[in-house]
Amino acid sequence: MTKIVFMGTPAFAVPSLEMLLQEGYEVDAVVTQPDRPVGRKRVLTPTAVKAAALQHNLTVWQPEKLRVSSTIEDIRSLQPDLIVTAAYGQILPKSVLDIPRLGCINVHGSLLPKYRGGAPIQRSIMNGELVTGVTIMYMAEGMDTGDMISRVEVPITDADNAGTMFEKLSAAGSDLLRRTLPELIAGRAEAVPQNNDEATYAPNLKREDEQIDWTRPAQDLFNQVRGLVPFSGAFTMWNGEVFKVWACEAPADASSNAGGREPGTVLTADARGIEVQTGAGTLRLTEVQPAGKKAMPAAEFVRSGKLSQGTVLK
Repeated sequence: MTKIVFMGTPAFAVPSLEMLLQEGYEVDAVVTQPDRPVGRKRVLTPTAVKAAALQHNLTVWQPEKLRVSSTIEDIRSLQPDLIVTAAYGQILPKSVLDIPRLGCINVHGSLLPKYRGGAPIQRSIMNGELVTGVTIMYMAEGMDTGDMISRVEVPITDADNAGTMFEKLSAAGSDLLRRTLPELIAGRAEAVPQNNDEATYAPNLKREDEQIDWTRPAQDLFNQVRGLVPFSGAFTMWNGEVFKVWACEAPADASSNAGGREPGTVLTADARGIEVQTGAGTLRLTEVQPAGKKAMPAAEFVRSGKLSQGTVLK
């Protein structure tokens, strides 16, 4: 029986772990990130992968920095045939890559070589891609540079956001892994090198990626908001405070600002939401969150009378 060490952290990785167990693979240990404080009360919370692993009574290791931890020796002592990773969150050092006889493979949420890095799903939406997918690849010392074993495409619709695409790609990745492993274990998998000239990068998101720049076109801002939901959300400034945007409608008119109105200007605020002028076209906000409040439908916030036509969001 093929002995596997699984490495992953968020909910994206859980279906792949569950699939390995359901298909009867021997998962000898799970490596995941340490528990982190979550929420306003900073409650120490296990990763989604740890929670799933413990439900199956699996051994779990949580090194802060794998490269300099004793976990490497723990993995080596198991003599695994294969290491499977999915959104683990740390680069595997050569000392780990060299352990399993069948190598280390990764379930990556993009169509490599596009969107190498830690935020491929969010970045693909934010950049307006219509199609993304999952690539299963052999891991190398570089950032998502290894040879590709298999891929599957998944469309991105206007109704999708980062949350829905995480779910779709998580399921697609689990299924692709299920179909790929028998060929890999039998030695029949044909790996294809990536074309580095076609590579693009998807670095982890920073605070500045979340702020809305109203001088940009409406379509770009629509994509930005979707790419940040349901995790951080996008934000603008109103009355000197953070004003979050959790949902908006696809712009019907992406034309230039023929009226010469200042980007960020509220054109209408009514039961349909808050329509805002952008650098090209208008964007209708449908779910917002004022500072110190919970997220709410934009129409509900409008009824408070605190925001009116002519207000300029920054």
